[in-house]
Amino acid sequence: MDKVFPTAAAAVADISDGASLAVGGFGMCGVPTVLIAALLEQGATELETISNNLGVDGFGLGTMLSAGRIRRTIGSYIGNNKEFARQYLAGELEVELTPQGTLAERLRAGGAGIPAFYTPAGVGTLVADGGLPWRYGADGSVAVASPAKEVREFGGTRYLLEHALAPDFALVHAWKADRHGNLVYRHAASNFNPDCAAAAKITVAQVEHLVEPGELDPDSVHTPGVHVQRVVLVPDLVKPVEFRTTKEAS
Repeated sequence: MDKVFPTAAAAVADISDGASLAVGGFGMCGVPTVLIAALLEQGATELETISNNLGVDGFGLGTMLSAGRIRRTIGSYIGNNKEFARQYLAGELEVELTPQGTLAERLRAGGAGIPAFYTPAGVGTLVADGGLPWRYGADGSVAVASPAKEVREFGGTRYLLEHALAPDFALVHAWKADRHGNLVYRHAASNFNPDCAAAAKITVAQVEHLVEPGELDPDSVHTPGVHVQRVVLVPDLVKPVEFRTTKEAS
């Protein structure tokens, strides 16, 4: 039951080329940076990532992107990452843009064992009708476009069918964990981390604090250890601020 790994490198050693990978975080908040750095060093390539965004230039998944390790990504936001936009428009990266709430629900459904669900988000747009550019050609043409999705009417309202996401691995960040893999997130750093942790076949969690089994209040646990296979302690983690806004002293 002791799920603690000695190093981040050991915890991500078996992530292979072409693996699908859900990664927690939102902007710079709650990002499993130590695990991402270890995976960058490990060398896996042709990865398919599932994440709200691909970090920013030089941070988080942005480092994997710059190194050419990501083949395809499912996410909601391209902003604040020039390399992301460049690779997408140059046809070097396949991008499945997904409404943010839909992305969270697709992960949650994957963790709950629900294969698909209906949602009103995207009805009447290219999300439902198909034709969103997933990958561009070198000449700027659309090489791969999104397919049309099933749309049905319930109670007079139209809904489209979205499929769950159940990736091979998840990399998540938590504030505290015990050796059984029970996780506690702190404030906004929870963001996509709980959904990613539950959805994957193998979940690797980097944690700031590690306690013994029984020390966590069961009511405070956000992700039960049944969803987590590997825990890595990362004390003294440096947390950058994405946008620093200050007020001049009066």
